[in-house]
Amino acid sequence: MQKLKKIPKFHNEDEEIAFWSKHDSTDYLDLSKAKRVRFPNLRRTSKLVALNMPISLIDQLKFLANKKDIAYQSLMKIFLSDKVRQELRKAS
Repeated sequence: MQKLKKIPKFHNEDEEIAFWSKHDSTDYLDLSKAKRVRFPNLRRTSKLVALNMPISLIDQLKFLANKKDIAYQSLMKIFLSDKVRQELRKAS
């Protein structure tokens, strides 16, 4: 059995999302010991948003996401979050 790596401390959700999008969870967690849990009273922390985007842009996002082995919607969130953070730094 391989020795598991230590999961780093994250300062925020974006940092954690970025980490897990680049790392394999099986290097950090023994999934054979996982147990099913339910959180019936958990509130959503996200909101569904519909966007009309050019098909070519979606195809490019899918291509990049496939290279990174993540869902293209996740990649869109990462890109958007990075850009918003960058613009907020410029604005302050």
